[in-house]
Amino acid sequence: MNKQKGVNLIELMIVVVIVSILAAIAIPSYTNSVKKTRRNMAAGCLQAQAQYLERWRTSKMTYVGATAQGCQSEILPFYTVTISDLASGSFTATAVPTGGQADDKCGTLTLDETGLRAASGAAVSACW
Repeated sequence: MNKQKGVNLIELMIVVVIVSILAAIAIPSYTNSVKKTRRNMAAGCLQAQAQYLERWRTSKMTYVGATAQGCQSEILPFYTVTISDLASGSFTATAVPTGGQADDKCGTLTLDETGLRAASGAAVSACW
């Protein structure tokens, strides 16, 4: 008698179902991890901007004339970083999610001169 060697259709379908279930679990988890990493990079960029602005104010006694510094290139495709309200003796650093990050649960991140952190989409403790 000849024994057949190989995989039959039922075995193949079982493997396909198992791989599909694992992919359905792994892909959203991976996507959330990537978004969280990008969000943390944006938060770090805002903190770097705040430190730069405070050093500027220490040496010039005003925020006027300060410009945003270089961390934006790291997060450019995913966040737009702006600095506003420099003339009023205060500042607000804002990171607005764009592109693939636009549907992030935290939304827009902000940081002001007092160190107050905010997120437009979720609790601050979950986003910072």
